[in-house]
Amino acid sequence: ADAPTAFNQCKACHSIEAGKNGVGPSLSGAYGRKVGLAPNYKYSAAHLASGMTIDEAMLTNYLANPKATIPGNKMGASFGGLKKPEDVKAVIEYLKTVK
Repeated sequence: ADAPTAFNQCKACHSIEAGKNGVGPSLSGAYGRKVGLAPNYKYSAAHLASGMTIDEAMLTNYLANPKATIPGNKMGASFGGLKKPEDVKAVIEYLKTVK
């Protein structure tokens, strides 16, 4: 699937290539797994302690407001979130296809 325009903001820090981490971890295969499991990426303690699964409910909150969803995480320190609900939905649908 083609990435939605809103994903351009994600690409500033994230790759969709397996094992290729940037400022943020690779998003390859992220949908459906527990937070903090991308190989060779140093997660914040907040992420590791969250125990969350990367699913529609989590992403709906996290992509709109990462700072409030997982307080103390690295992404929330620099990214305020996607402002439009339709952008959040489009990015979630795209991430479901990124294996």
